[in-house]
Amino acid sequence: MPDPVNAAPAVDILGLGEPMVLFQPSDGAPLDSCTTASVHVAGAELNLLAAAARAGARAAYCSRVGADPFGRRVVAAAAELGVATELVAVDERFPTGVYFKDVRPDGARRVHYYRAGSAASTMDEADADRALAVAPRLVAVSGLTAALGEGPERAVVRLAREAHARGIAVALDPNLRPGLRPVGETLVGLLPHTDFLVLGQDEAPVLFGTEDPAEVFAQARAAGVGEVVLKAGADGCYHSTEDGPAHLPTAAVRVVDPVGAGDAFAGAYLAARLAGVGTRGAAWLGSQFAAGVVAAPGDSEGLPTPEQARELLSSAERASSPR
Repeated sequence: MPDPVNAAPAVDILGLGEPMVLFQPSDGAPLDSCTTASVHVAGAELNLLAAAARAGARAAYCSRVGADPFGRRVVAAAAELGVATELVAVDERFPTGVYFKDVRPDGARRVHYYRAGSAASTMDEADADRALAVAPRLVAVSGLTAALGEGPERAVVRLAREAHARGIAVALDPNLRPGLRPVGETLVGLLPHTDFLVLGQDEAPVLFGTEDPAEVFAQARAAGVGEVVLKAGADGCYHSTEDGPAHLPTAAVRVVDPVGAGDAFAGAYLAARLAGVGTRGAAWLGSQFAAGVVAAPGDSEGLPTPEQARELLSSAERASSPR
């Protein structure tokens, strides 16, 4: 029997966050007149973990769901995506959150959330301790989870700080949401504990007062961040090199639903980095995953198949090799 103290971690990437069930019209009509809807399972960290698992990482999810059909659906969907769910607690007192996506005639999307009082919104430091107990190689946290309430914010802070103290890598995605509590100050406080900062260019001004890639990278490094990836939407992304940030164009050619693309990018990027792929190849892989997600409805339906993912990972490794 292997020594548990010296055994390799059983989990590569662990995410702490809120899962939700999404309903969106399937007939192209708005919510106030649609007659049918498709049902999906989503959540920023779960989306990230699904992409990481598809890219070959051992991914695990720490959260809380209600003792209801939606909670059971979340657990089943996560498991089907290859994400371990042993750390998803079932709470008899509170429901699983749901939300509805409205697609307007002009293509604009409006999302209606019903997450107040959800099981995940009651997470606290005890959930961070449950996550730390499995000793993953990397923990992924986001500002979205911190913005759910004081308890989730404490959980995110404890998980990031304690993981860093234990030598576990920390990945932070600000995932700022204007409709939720402001958590910019909290996230700035976590930068010295962050090994991988994966943020959107539109979020950078909240943390750094600028969206200029060179300045964002410089300020992040000065704050103690190990590595930065700046997602620029339709303009692609910027990744770290020895000479500073380098730009990589987007791989997307068709956009059906942009929601979840940033999470897929982050999950694939982190999985590639843990697999030893360089920053250029990891960013390329993240872009490929994101391109698939934006070309399909839902947050993870557009992920590559396992076979396609293995081929993409091999290409990413080649892209990182010296030329």
